[in-house]
Amino acid sequence: MRNTRLPPDLQAAWDEIEGYARGYGLDFFPISFEVLDYRTLYEVAAFGGFPTRYPHWRFGMDFDQMIKSHTYGLSIIYEMVINNNPSYAYLLEGNEMTTQKMVMAHVTGHVDFFKNNMWFSHTNRHMLDAMANHAVRVQKAIDRYGYEPVEDFIDVCLSLENLIDYHAPFILRPESQTNVPVVEQEDEEQTVALGLPVDKPYMRGYINPPSFLEDQRKKQEAERQQARNFPENPQKDVLLFLLNYAPLERWQHTILEIIRDEAYYFGPQAMTKTLNEGWASFWHSEIMTKKAARASEIVDFAEHHAGVVGTSPGRMNPYKLGIELLRDIEDRWNKGKFGKEWDECDDMETRRNWDKKLGLGRQKLFEVRRFHNDITFLDEFLTPEFVLDQKMFTFQYNRDTDLYEIASREFQQIKQKLLFRMTNFGQPFVCVQDGNYHNRGELYLKHRHEGIDLRLDYARDTLRSLHKIWTRPVHIETVLDEKKQLWSFDGRDYSERRID
Repeated sequence: MRNTRLPPDLQAAWDEIEGYARGYGLDFFPISFEVLDYRTLYEVAAFGGFPTRYPHWRFGMDFDQMIKSHTYGLSIIYEMVINNNPSYAYLLEGNEMTTQKMVMAHVTGHVDFFKNNMWFSHTNRHMLDAMANHAVRVQKAIDRYGYEPVEDFIDVCLSLENLIDYHAPFILRPESQTNVPVVEQEDEEQTVALGLPVDKPYMRGYINPPSFLEDQRKKQEAERQQARNFPENPQKDVLLFLLNYAPLERWQHTILEIIRDEAYYFGPQAMTKTLNEGWASFWHSEIMTKKAARASEIVDFAEHHAGVVGTSPGRMNPYKLGIELLRDIEDRWNKGKFGKEWDECDDMETRRNWDKKLGLGRQKLFEVRRFHNDITFLDEFLTPEFVLDQKMFTFQYNRDTDLYEIASREFQQIKQKLLFRMTNFGQPFVCVQDGNYHNRGELYLKHRHEGIDLRLDYARDTLRSLHKIWTRPVHIETVLDEKKQLWSFDGRDYSERRID
């Protein structure tokens, strides 16, 4: 990546935009901008925005797809920013000044969100250095064990990278195992219970000698350990369970630890995609239209902004949904369209003209930015009025007509559809249920069925990857056609059976 400095015109534009952004109350880390040619920009984009990553074919594949998409005019990257302190952002060389200003304003919103949103509070603020360190550690493994074995193991780990507990940094989960207290001296009643019954106390030492009691104690402990679940509590962070208990070589442990660490870093970005993009779009709109833009730039800005928030049939644009819902929140809190009185008003004309002139909109927006992720954002603030105003609906495929058709315009169905696709990013919930299934060291996972069926092809690939790490047969319990099933892989063959 070229290490450039902003030219004077861009530096002046940034100084102006930064002043406006802070004047609005945005609070962000220092931001360092780099101007890159399109090819270098797409190289960085393929690395997830970082200049250095560990070597892997996936990054090359991503770059190839992005560069082709750019060449054919199917997509273009306008902005890219790293959640870091200081933050780093990239501008595309050759963009006109209005576009560069809009990107800078957009970035201030993102970095403000990274710094202040609670779901980012546990992320590594020096991930740029961490990524470089990860690259060095992986390269050392390659130098010692060869490229193909390391690459193959990275493939396995990446296929499992979503099997983490995204809420783990914020919730104190039960540990996988409870520490067993060491009892230095058992009471007489417990000792007697280990041995044979004795009618006469003076015969106790002859009928239950110390060696016999010790054998009984060991037997009882073995039975207790066998009966004890492993893990005692279901574990949502499957990768952590594998790190703790799988028979990994040291270099394999390092690779899996790196993949898990990076998965947790990117997790909050996936959890807040709609709100984060809406927040950044809201502020680039405010800054450009009210303060930073000259009259001659308004038309150019409006065109670019329309491209950012534009929608196409059958697709949800997170930028559009986020910014419009934030604007709706601001309007409602300015006019007092919330609370008991508002909720109990059933006169449509009164609701239409409702305006308490409270002026609490901006204050509420910063509160939303502080505490919410996409699920809580939509769950709390999506309203029937908003859905109607935005002409939202659900759709489904009609096999008879071979067309997608509107399925419903009913508010609750639309809301549930949105929440459903965002819960765990639309992926199934899977946890470790037993690490010693049938007392044979086999791994047993359970799929918590909440309306999402497991795809058999995905499940088979997941079982195969888990087996490569666990090295013993692996199983996953799921529900198919309302019947419990157990899918298994023993290293050679797959099997399926009902377990009702």
